[in-house]
Amino acid sequence: MATVQFFSPPDSIKQLSDSGAFSSVPPLYACRDPDAPSDVDPTLERQIPTIDLSVLTQGDPARRSQMVRQLGRACEEWGFFVVVNHGVPETVREAMLAAAQGFFDLEEEEKAEHSGKHVMDPIRYGTSFNSKVEDIGYWRDYLKVVVHPEFHSPAKPLGFRYSFDGPSSLLSS
Repeated sequence: MATVQFFSPPDSIKQLSDSGAFSSVPPLYACRDPDAPSDVDPTLERQIPTIDLSVLTQGDPARRSQMVRQLGRACEEWGFFVVVNHGVPETVREAMLAAAQGFFDLEEEEKAEHSGKHVMDPIRYGTSFNSKVEDIGYWRDYLKVVVHPEFHSPAKPLGFRYSFDGPSSLLSS
């Protein structure tokens, strides 16, 4: 007789991935678009959309209009995109990435302090937006930090606030 195994979402995808407990992606995280053709090669390489912010702020009207359409397609088809020519210096971007990595490298108990009870909490850590009601999980960990109108920051790691506060105030002005 086959044994049925139940799987509950982990506190962290990083923790699950580092555990080596699985040889394949758990069913909760395996999703397929039912409308997608079945003969599509999963190894087919697709390019993540790139949005050139300078075109939106300085380009001629025709190029701006084209970039706005590309932005709309990126949101509809991908749900995310890469932004270039945004004016944020490379050193600032690297410091922000290092601070974010510092947060994800914290012990699970420390990150769990921000496992929000409500989806609108200003600082929220998790794997899925609302895992209590979602049927499919996301193979990611995230940290949401609200920066406008008021900057919110986790207390740890040290330096996180410094790395994000200045750049976020520049971007929201």
